[in-house]
Amino acid sequence: MIHCRLLYWRNTCSYFLKIDKYHTEGLGFLEIIAFLLGHLIPLLELATRLATHHNFHATVLVVSSNPSSALSQVIQSAKAQNLLDIVELPAPSGHDTNAAGSVFTHLPAIMRDVRSSLRSAISAMENKPSAMIVDLFGPAAFTVAEEFHMLKYVALGSAWTLSLLLYAPVLDKQIEGEYLDQKELLKIPGCKPVRPEDVVKPMMNRKDQEYESFIRIGLEIPSMSDGILINTWEDLEPTCLKTMREHQEWKKIVKIPLYSIGPMVRLVGQSGGGRRSELLDWMDKQPSESVLYISFGSGGVLSAEQIIEMAWGLEFSKQGFIWVVQPPSRGGGGGAKGNDMSEYLPEGFMARTHDKGLVVTTWAPQSEILAHSSIGGFLSHCGWNSALESITQRWRV
Repeated sequence: MIHCRLLYWRNTCSYFLKIDKYHTEGLGFLEIIAFLLGHLIPLLELATRLATHHNFHATVLVVSSNPSSALSQVIQSAKAQNLLDIVELPAPSGHDTNAAGSVFTHLPAIMRDVRSSLRSAISAMENKPSAMIVDLFGPAAFTVAEEFHMLKYVALGSAWTLSLLLYAPVLDKQIEGEYLDQKELLKIPGCKPVRPEDVVKPMMNRKDQEYESFIRIGLEIPSMSDGILINTWEDLEPTCLKTMREHQEWKKIVKIPLYSIGPMVRLVGQSGGGRRSELLDWMDKQPSESVLYISFGSGGVLSAEQIIEMAWGLEFSKQGFIWVVQPPSRGGGGGAKGNDMSEYLPEGFMARTHDKGLVVTTWAPQSEILAHSSIGGFLSHCGWNSALESITQRWRV
């Protein structure tokens, strides 16, 4: 089954790049991965597979200002493998990639302003790239790709997320008033109907600039790119994928190919970071399936009150745990004490739980953790990367 999946992925990859297997030697390939760690990891994995399975020359450009320790560790881990060219571009003046606020307005603005630096970086390459891949915030960079006659692709997570994003402009014309005020379920061909109260954050206020940006991105992706790469596979989201390709209404919206290329997850042994051996050494000493792994993703920051409640729950449960946690969000109470997590935990929590659990305040090698025999469960925010890793490791979430 794994072998068949790999062959399918190889055939798909060669097809979406419109290349022949005899002409992949030295083919240039450019990816722009901007800002978000959750987008960086699967795209780094895609670049790595292109380099190892197809002999591509893959260059990854990361746009960031004041990168977090987690982002820095992932970048350094990728550099250490010597499979990719990693180029770090500073965010344009006046932008902070770690700033709070709407990612749907903030990040596309950074991409628009970084185009000059991007153009210079490509011009300096001895062998010009043949294709460009961006995440959903990056279509503005396609104007630069066109200058260098490059193929243009957008990479996203699930097919369901893609469906909502691309169908949002249709809903924008069909529905009057706020989505939250609707009495009927929102219907998207190929997807289960959506309760109005379950719409994504950018759709909660149609008067907000974030909503305008969300709609604009939904229009740009199918109109500006040569194809869409989805981090899923046919058996995982069959109805959604089939409908988007064959339904007459969808054919009016998406006139470019959709490629399922997943699962793009970090393989065991690829994670870097100084905590890796320490974590695994501790896990080696724990009974089989006895440890609860807790992580809410790179952007999953809890409030001070939520951190305290989680800590008390873990302590009273007497359950073994690995808890990846960051200082609390400013908007949810807390954050004034700085970055020392011990300041936000109940007094004495670390000492009382030292034999049962670990609190990790930096990036954790999630693929290795989930693959370890001591793990018995995963408490997650259910982001797409975590969901795919759970599925591939066969853990309940």
